[in-house]
Amino acid sequence: MTNSPIGIFDSGVGGVSVWQEIDRLLPDESIVYYADNANCPYGEKTRIEVTGYSVKATQMLIAKGCKIIVVACNTATSQAIDCLRKTFDIPFVGIVPAVKPAAINSKSGVIAILATAGTLKSKKFNDARKEFSGNTEVIPVEGGELVDIVEKGLQGTKQSEEILRRHINPLIEKHIDHLVLGCTHFPFLIEDIKRITGDSVILDNPAPAIAQRTKYILENEKLTAYPGNKKQIEFFSSGNIEALKNLVENIAGIKPWMIFSKIEIY
Repeated sequence: MTNSPIGIFDSGVGGVSVWQEIDRLLPDESIVYYADNANCPYGEKTRIEVTGYSVKATQMLIAKGCKIIVVACNTATSQAIDCLRKTFDIPFVGIVPAVKPAAINSKSGVIAILATAGTLKSKKFNDARKEFSGNTEVIPVEGGELVDIVEKGLQGTKQSEEILRRHINPLIEKHIDHLVLGCTHFPFLIEDIKRITGDSVILDNPAPAIAQRTKYILENEKLTAYPGNKKQIEFFSSGNIEALKNLVENIAGIKPWMIFSKIEIY
């Protein structure tokens, strides 16, 4: 069981930002990553639809022998993780926008959350916002169209810049000093965002904290892989496998222990 893989799923390629941090922190672990990009984006789907996709993803990862599942999607976490925890006897790690650290560290008292509509409307997000924002003004910004930019590999293009400027320029005028990346796709837009904000805005990426949480649970449950484990990283996609492969190649390079496959889940 200890050398069984970690399972990760997302609505598309965005969760690769979480995979990257987990792989860096836990280099001996095998991982199975599932991108449900045939149904992306989740942020525009109903709770019932998102829960259905999440259940199917979980069933697939369990069938692959995974020992823990990381829900590397803010919308799936906010809409479905409670159901998953009640349904399956396996540890889950979810992801929610990093409102608390942004609010605590804000100097201007104004922060923004860039996320999909599904996340911003969710009870889980709004409960966290009320609990952790304190006296800090929190500005929600719906950025669902940016998911498509990352899925299509359009980072660094004029199209990406135009959309980001439309979202971010009004926030700069309101003197935000933290921008919370509330979707796992958005860390792949960090360089594009920095070209607009410069050093005046801190970007809060939750992926490193998710990796730390995953490590903590594995150690606590005594599920950490043995040193020197012959790792294997399997990437599955319900849609465009080339988009997933291209992103991994660009950020990490293709290694001999990586396998890429298209899969259909019914």
